[in-house]
Amino acid sequence: MRLISSLLRLSVPLAFWLGVWGGSAHAGVVQVAVAANFAAPFQKIAAGFEADTGHQAQAIIGSTGKFHTQIRAGAPFDVLLAADDETPRQLESEGLAVKGQRFTYAKGKLVLWSAQAGLVDPQGEVLHKGAFKRLALAHPKLAPYGAAAVQALQCLGVYERLSERLVMGDNIAQAWQFVSTGNAELGLLALSQVAVPDRPRTGSWWMVPARCYTPILQDAALLTRGEHHAPARALLNYLKGDKARAVIQSYGYDL
Repeated sequence: MRLISSLLRLSVPLAFWLGVWGGSAHAGVVQVAVAANFAAPFQKIAAGFEADTGHQAQAIIGSTGKFHTQIRAGAPFDVLLAADDETPRQLESEGLAVKGQRFTYAKGKLVLWSAQAGLVDPQGEVLHKGAFKRLALAHPKLAPYGAAAVQALQCLGVYERLSERLVMGDNIAQAWQFVSTGNAELGLLALSQVAVPDRPRTGSWWMVPARCYTPILQDAALLTRGEHHAPARALLNYLKGDKARAVIQSYGYDL
């Protein structure tokens, strides 16, 4: 009886260690193509994802348009976190993304920002007054935020007048760099680049009215390479959870 009792006491820690070893053995790596505007929040989400599941999410940051081209060429991505809803839809129609897995993980917002305090007024009139030399934005053919920026300028009636002052980056991160380094006084950027949690907001900024651009619905897609990759599906499920959603909202996105 003493021997049986001892074995029963040992079975609990043994089962525990078997579970730990088994979990580690099944941990994997997900290759994720992440739209540049979502780089900072995804870094936090990936850290939580690894802590909670043991899986690692390795991010490749870039523009949605370039990712589309790379995926068509066979780039080894498991998941795409796009800056629009059109690219994931097209990838589904092309047989490069798994149908029925696409969902909107965030709704983006456009902001006019300057690193200079006081340059951007509360109504965004600086765009009409023209007291600047350069306005940065992402390339509209590569980045959905760039397309939204062009729509906003057209909506405000200043696109033609300011067209020669536009400086375009390959993605929204490069556009932000132009402004943060002083190479452009103004930038039409993602709110998530300005509203960083636990960091004081610097410079001056104005929220572009939502009526001035098509809603920026950012969709996630399970690519065909990741269809049978359990960590890829786990990441998509994690993005729908409360922890990830809290991070997303903290960067100024709507859900």
